[in-house]
Amino acid sequence: MSADKLRNIGPKSAAWLRQVGLRTRADLVAAGPVGAFVKVRRAGFKPSLNLLYSLEGALVDCHWQEIPEARRQQLVRDYETVVAGLPPARGAQVAGPVRETRMQAESCAEEACDDPREVDCIED
Repeated sequence: MSADKLRNIGPKSAAWLRQVGLRTRADLVAAGPVGAFVKVRRAGFKPSLNLLYSLEGALVDCHWQEIPEARRQQLVRDYETVVAGLPPARGAQVAGPVRETRMQAESCAEEACDDPREVDCIED
């Protein structure tokens, strides 16, 4: 059975799954709901947790809203555990320190700050 024929899996989710190499129910079973969700996220897509619950529902053949709250929480914990152990996604920019540059009032006078397009001078 192809991924787009699974319960809870709509066309957009099926396309994401195909793009990460999960084309059949067997592929989804092998990856598991958390593994499949991680693959989709790491491919750069932005699924909500509803996809995680939908993947679980597809595997146990129930509507994603019928997944018990305890199981949902376990899926989220499992996802967080997996992600914590992974290196940053390739091409993902890791945020660096924020730097702030301030101009002194004296240097501002030298620069002729009367141009309205210029940034206002900051006096300390």
